[in-house]
Amino acid sequence: MNKLENKVAFITGASKGIGAAIATHFAAEGAKVVVNYASDKNGAEKVVKTIADNGGTAIAIQGDVSKTSDIVKLFEETKSTFGTLDILVNNAGVYPAAFIEDVTEETFHKLFNINVLGSILAIKEAVKLFGNAGGVIINISSGVSTTPLPMMAEYSATKAALDAITIALSKEFSGRNIRINSLLPGGVETEGTRAAGITGSDLEKSIIAKTPLGRIGHPDDIAKVAVFLASDDSAWITGEKITVAGGLYGL
Repeated sequence: MNKLENKVAFITGASKGIGAAIATHFAAEGAKVVVNYASDKNGAEKVVKTIADNGGTAIAIQGDVSKTSDIVKLFEETKSTFGTLDILVNNAGVYPAAFIEDVTEETFHKLFNINVLGSILAIKEAVKLFGNAGGVIINISSGVSTTPLPMMAEYSATKAALDAITIALSKEFSGRNIRINSLLPGGVETEGTRAAGITGSDLEKSIIAKTPLGRIGHPDDIAKVAVFLASDDSAWITGEKITVAGGLYGL
């Protein structure tokens, strides 16, 4: 039996990269999947098609996770389509790098509104659909939440905040059968890293040189661990930060 058979999963920012990989892996394990996207409609529809072509079930829903009205609409549509919810993956995020001199109120609020507030709003709506059976929440954090890098003060702070939310809510959810964990990727090659010029750069070479397993990560590496955290295989795990980085942050 598939590990997520008959489960309904909602994944924010799932039109590409890690989110898309999680969506396809969840579907392959039997879950019905909601593929959320902010602007990349074509990407989201491609993910849905891939899932459908492999015998799975998925829908794409547009919405900005940093806006309460959009979040409410997203989960109302999820309930209307599937009737319930079992798994939430907070993957939507932005990660621009900037020197401190270039930080502005606009960049600060954009990062925190999407990376932190968006996750809080999604959790708030998700728990309403979990019901008495409980559910699973996975926050996609980052290794820089514990090992910040230069030019990533804002981004690292948002991911550290997300980890704090994970720990706090694991205690708040006591007795409600809701598990919540943070998944912390290391360097992962995605459409975003390629567009930013990181792929093939000296920075990528430096990351690989510092990674004991000797390579950059791939979205599938993260998705496989997300399946574990979403399934009953991790039934005794909550409030944890699970680093998936090839050993990069263990040095």
